[in-house]
Amino acid sequence: MSVTEMFTYIQGFLSADQDVREDIRKVVQVLEQTAREILTVLQSVHQPCGFKEIPSKCTKARELFGTVRTHIADLKTKFPVEQYYRFHEHWRFVLQRLAFLAAFVVYLETETLVTREEVAKILDIQVVREKGFHLDVEDYLAGVLIMASELSRLAVNSVTAGDYTRPLRISNFINELDSGFRLLNLKNDPLRKRYDGLKYDVKKIEEVVYDLSIRGLAKEAETGGDK
Repeated sequence: MSVTEMFTYIQGFLSADQDVREDIRKVVQVLEQTAREILTVLQSVHQPCGFKEIPSKCTKARELFGTVRTHIADLKTKFPVEQYYRFHEHWRFVLQRLAFLAAFVVYLETETLVTREEVAKILDIQVVREKGFHLDVEDYLAGVLIMASELSRLAVNSVTAGDYTRPLRISNFINELDSGFRLLNLKNDPLRKRYDGLKYDVKKIEEVVYDLSIRGLAKEAETGGDK
């Protein structure tokens, strides 16, 4: 093979690779749009009247996850399954956002931490790497950490809405989450930086709870029961 033939072959390979990446980018853009739509639905729970609408907003979000599953099914057809990590950077961010949104929905519904398996089921993807398009454990953890930031905001807005028990429950949940993350030896730099943000979320929520206790509202909320 001559040098010209060799580089012509390489160019063909590069062109094919770029075509695959462009196809992936198009699907990811649609996924990102749907993720924004889900976020818009869920953001309304931060409004003063939003807490009463939590069940209906979660139902709407779950309906939109149906659209997500359709787009992910399309994404799976755009590349060879064994080359997941070769193209992973294209959908890593949106997958983390979707993991966050799934975690936030489950928290709003049950006030519990979603498992990696539950997120994978909501997105209709795998957990085990060998089975194909899957939810990487670090993407799952990143989504959980994004949710923690959203819950710190929810704690503040709960007080504004006159719900004084919710910040106490959020505080307990976030402290348990923080304890869990402390058990992990995080090697991934972006993930470790996100975890550093959890410390600020814990502090922010503690300040909310402290303010409630100073004003006597925390004790009043506890004796009054859940709203």
